Amino acid sequence: MKNNLILGLAIVSMLFSCTTDDTADVVINDNSVINNNGNGGGPTDPETIFLSGTYTEDLTLDANNTYKVNGPLIMAAGTTLTIPAGMTIEALAAGANVYIAIAQDATIIANGTADNPIVLTSDASNPSAGDWGGLIVLGRAPINSVTGTATATSEIAALPFGGQDGDDDSGIIRYVRVEYSGGAADGQSENNGISFYGVGRGTIVEYIQAYEGKDDGVEFFGGTVNVNYMSVVNCQDDSIDWTEGYTGTITNAYVKHGASHDKGIEADGYNTDFSNAAGYFSKPTVTNLTIIGNGSATGNEAIRLRAGTQGIFNNVWIEGFEEGFDLDGDSGDNPTGAGVLNGDTSVTDVTFMDVTLNMKNDTGEVFTEADFISGIGNGTGTDYATWGANWTVE
Repeated sequence: MKNNLILGLAIVSMLFSCTTDDTADVVINDNSVINNNGNGGGPTDPETIFLSGTYTEDLTLDANNTYKVNGPLIMAAGTTLTIPAGMTIEALAAGANVYIAIAQDATIIANGTADNPIVLTSDASNPSAGDWGGLIVLGRAPINSVTGTATATSEIAALPFGGQDGDDDSGIIRYVRVEYSGGAADGQSENNGISFYGVGRGTIVEYIQAYEGKDDGVEFFGGTVNVNYMSVVNCQDDSIDWTEGYTGTITNAYVKHGASHDKGIEADGYNTDFSNAAGYFSKPTVTNLTIIGNGSATGNEAIRLRAGTQGIFNNVWIEGFEEGFDLDGDSGDNPTGAGVLNGDTSVTDVTFMDVTLNMKNDTGEVFTEADFISGIGNGTGTDYATWGANWTVE
């Protein structure tokens, strides 16, 4: 349904509209008074501007205002969401259907700094994982679940993604921290902290953190986007996840597990719930990676490679896991082991600290640890103490 958002000023008035599935009309007066009968659910806050709906015009946030996301906020094709450095945007701690989505052909300009990061967080007085959804970006870069000009549909928001433009540009995400994410959309599918759906390498993504998420920290659904300086702390499912033919680069990544967690990295060559229609597999290059677990006695895997994924790992530090690398696959549709044998999957310079088993091979192919890993003891990981200073939290 259509919502009308009316901004009244003393001298000048301006009218624009946004479309949403779930929120009622929002009226803002004098840039400070808001009347909201939608997802806010509570008393009116005279100093807060609520954001939700599908925006068909640019949305530039004002550093002098306070904003709260109280439903799905979707930027439609052709629009730009601009968030100033240093801004904290709270999201209604309602779990379901509270997220920010940047659709195909829309852009986000979230250009923070180390001293003035942008924070997307919960509005709860005692926030916790799963309070709200997260940030979703969708592009036109290749994915392997479809072919040609076809697109797939995102699990969250049911928006199209994928295409044939590896250089697709969805904007800038720099010094952005997403906290307490992972709420279920539509009461079912859980959001990640940051989800990249078919995002292209023209998008600038650097210095991002997912903190205290209920589901995955950062997930890549295909695409070619390159990420530099990524921190994932205390996420309850996989910290870093890729699938659907992701072929970008991840440079300088830091993962630290909390009490509830799953894998440091869970990597799929394709989405096994659909198909590998395009016939290729995920193959990112990961350089300068640190993964800190809770000790080898906790019985967990730092990195799980499955469903035919390939990947090149350089300079890795893994600490506190029962298994360093767990490789799963078969000789059919999930040729994870074949990637090791033909050189498409390898690890160079890695240090295992408090790790019981460096590598576990469940691929059905025969290869040794030396075929997969070289330079054991030479890995130093990423210099998180330097690049993560000031803007990240633990």
